Amino acid sequence: MKSPDAHIGASAATLGRAMADGGLDPVAFAECLLDRIEVQTSPIFLTVTAERALAEAEAARARLKAGKPRSALDGVPIAWKDLVDMKGEVTTAASDLFRDAAAAIKDAPIVENATAAGMVSLGKLNLTEFAYSGIGLNPHFGTPLNPRSPDTPRSPGGSSSGSGAAVAAGLVPIAIGTDTGGSVRIPAAFNGVTGYKSSEGRITAKGVFALSPTLDTVGPLAQTVGDCVLADQILRGSVGASVQRATASDLALFVPESVVLDALEPEVAANFEASLDRLAAAGVTISRGKVPEFEQAARLAGEIGTITAAEAYVEHAVRVDGADRARIDRRVVARIELGKAMSAAGLLRLQRARAAAMHSLKARLDGAFLVMPTAPHVAPEIAPLEADDTVFHEKNLKTLRNTAIGNFLNLPGVAIPNGAGAAGMPTSFLISATGGDDENLLAAALALEPTIRGGGA
Repeated sequence: MKSPDAHIGASAATLGRAMADGGLDPVAFAECLLDRIEVQTSPIFLTVTAERALAEAEAARARLKAGKPRSALDGVPIAWKDLVDMKGEVTTAASDLFRDAAAAIKDAPIVENATAAGMVSLGKLNLTEFAYSGIGLNPHFGTPLNPRSPDTPRSPGGSSSGSGAAVAAGLVPIAIGTDTGGSVRIPAAFNGVTGYKSSEGRITAKGVFALSPTLDTVGPLAQTVGDCVLADQILRGSVGASVQRATASDLALFVPESVVLDALEPEVAANFEASLDRLAAAGVTISRGKVPEFEQAARLAGEIGTITAAEAYVEHAVRVDGADRARIDRRVVARIELGKAMSAAGLLRLQRARAAAMHSLKARLDGAFLVMPTAPHVAPEIAPLEADDTVFHEKNLKTLRNTAIGNFLNLPGVAIPNGAGAAGMPTSFLISATGGDDENLLAAALALEPTIRGGGA
């Protein structure tokens, strides 16, 4: 039997098999990760649920010894963005306002489902306050540092900053985040891991602190697409696998030449094209063209604003308009206030344009998958972003540019590492489908992942 340390960084599926085969003890592995978390100096975890984790690991050990696993991930550790309720723990939303709030009285349904599948909950992870930024800075609890940049502090991506950093640092094999404008896919991209944004409503958000109830989605960050498939199944409480790997040569990909390829860092562009070349050589059909729906989404966001901003203001008006305002990250306040100025007519225009664009895009793609760089640049250095709010807001908008279009159009997406860019930081390839087509998306991502990953600039 290998030591638990030898399994650090392994995929969740690999860990599950090792535990089921008796080659890895769930308790020893949970203890190993808890020890790593304890000595971690970066504020990745906000709450560590060691007692719960060890009790769950003990129960998993007994089931596995009896040959009665509850799932393929029985005994495998998981951690939760601190928007997700866990019984007996405070849900802080990484805000000073909720640091001392009452503890949740029960687990969110997604936590219940993971527990029912035998997974081991290690605790709750840091994020941007109220989940409202693609950069990941947090003045209240500290900013998790990107583990891929040990010498220069760089952004972990947001808002699921702790989720991306935890997986990249080998502190947990699967971390759960939320995605309203890119908050799963961006941390996955910046930290060099895999992230899956689900379609609206596929995974319940009950018991999850809301930012934009229309656009909020739940999804995993992990080492592989296969891990994301297993996590999706478990979070939904699904019995039996419903995703089968597609055949690469049967797949068609479409590269949008509207908005998402503008002003890419050179290495991001080079790695994206290299991935496309490999995919074409593998027999995948690739076409390119304009996507008016993307152009319209970007134009409307500039002219009117966003659904996220409008709903975030509704969620937080009493806070940003009251005495609590001074206790909220000023950068988050500035973004929430953008929704205050939006008219009812403006919001209706967005909603109607959104519905029409989702319909027309589905017809335009005709079964093809959209592909693009997940982010136009690699993880930026933190210091310039902390020093100048104008620089921060400009970089934040650019960071979210490609992914936020996907939220506006309800496009599920999988972000897959595809090489290294500036300063050796990860780049990422995003494959997306139209709303509700998650299982075909995951099947395609399973088939294409090895080719997408295969080298880079």
